[in-house]
Amino acid sequence: MKPVITDVDAVVVGSGPNGLAAAITLQQAGWKVLLLEAKPTIGGGMRTAELTLPGFKHDICSAIHPLVLSSPFFNGIPLQQYGLEFVRPPVCAAHPLEGGKTIALYPSLTATAAGMGIDAEAYIGLMSSLVDDWPALIGDLLGPLRWPSHPLGLLRFGISALSSANRLAAGFNTTEARALLAGMAAHGMQPLSNLSTSAFAMVLLAAGHASGWPIPVGGAQSIADAMGAYFTSLGGKIETGIEVKSLEQLPSAKAVLFDLTPRQLLKIAGHRFSPLYKWQLERYRYGMGVFKIDWALDGPIPFTDELCRYAGTVHLGNTMEDIAFSEWQVSRGRHAEKPFVLLAQQSLFDPGRAPAGKEVAWAYCHVPNGSEKDMTDAIEKQVERFAPGFRDRILARHVMNTMAMEEYNANYIGGDINGGLQDLAQLFTRPALRWSPYRTSSKGIYICSSSTPPGGGVHGMCGYHAAQRVIKDWGKGKE
Repeated sequence: MKPVITDVDAVVVGSGPNGLAAAITLQQAGWKVLLLEAKPTIGGGMRTAELTLPGFKHDICSAIHPLVLSSPFFNGIPLQQYGLEFVRPPVCAAHPLEGGKTIALYPSLTATAAGMGIDAEAYIGLMSSLVDDWPALIGDLLGPLRWPSHPLGLLRFGISALSSANRLAAGFNTTEARALLAGMAAHGMQPLSNLSTSAFAMVLLAAGHASGWPIPVGGAQSIADAMGAYFTSLGGKIETGIEVKSLEQLPSAKAVLFDLTPRQLLKIAGHRFSPLYKWQLERYRYGMGVFKIDWALDGPIPFTDELCRYAGTVHLGNTMEDIAFSEWQVSRGRHAEKPFVLLAQQSLFDPGRAPAGKEVAWAYCHVPNGSEKDMTDAIEKQVERFAPGFRDRILARHVMNTMAMEEYNANYIGGDINGGLQDLAQLFTRPALRWSPYRTSSKGIYICSSSTPPGGGVHGMCGYHAAQRVIKDWGKGKE
């Protein structure tokens, strides 16, 4: 199918957070932009649906958004005028340990440190300068490799962030502090022995101290709907139900931006690329996949430690050693018997997600890329381990293995929700080693997905930077 609208300056293919961000940024600069989406609704990973029972609203992919309120892109657009609201749980993330003790990330730096006992001073020493520098530093952290606007702050961050999470945790003595760091670092979906895994932990911790870990009221779809409404208010056009399989489908435009990963981009436009660029895209590496469960529950999750009931996110993996072993197993193509589980309980703070007296919960674990193994029992055992009686409250469940994740969103190759492995070798050179990672080797064709810096997450900065590259190459439109 071809788009109906043809009089455009730019076409953006894919309406995830980065495709929407690119379209908005160009439209703000006076370009006439057409946004194309293969699915019936916009959003990419930001969608919400009744997956289990009527009245239970589940986030299909993204659920908690630590970076959205820190993102320079999101801070520059008035989405609250289009119905977007956030709620911030009093506890950003809780991490229960066997024996009943829980360590938690609070918005307060000192409150978080207080839970670490003798490691309190070490934690404040690690995080205080980053938290102080955060407003000035976030633009450097969420962007391509370039001369930083805040070089001293970036240097202070890099001294610790470039190390492995294992090495970072070695500076702490308590089980609680080490576990919290491990759970944060494991969001990076790679072994904790890898260099730069400390960066994932430090960024998520700093984001929590800066603005909490917010939950969008009504579900992740609310973010997409507000972005779409703002884009169209600027004059942008959206067409859904159009799967782009070739460049010939697209109307003539100065620039085409793809919110897709290298594998899909090669299928659509590979014949236009130079041999070197094509070779680099073919060598692009994808990371771990995820197995996800959504539950409709007959009441809150009965965590042993009541502190967990005040957290939007709960990390289930016990000690640092346990989490590191789990992630190492997955990186070697194995399935962990006791996987690290990331769990969200949105309806505790957004009651409209479930009928009165009921709750929704969302969880996933990491698995080898392309795995079709059912991890339901392993995940639910991990929840039951810290919340005895949890299974008795399950009314219905909806599961998605890696193949279901990819079918839902073609960018999730083999279940990889980060758009490709984000290790040190592929962090700033994603998707290829080029002066600008957003340009392809073919004039007028750009990539704006999470396969470009700064990578995965709902922050819109991949799309924003790609659009800025287009504007620098072609100039502003007619404002």
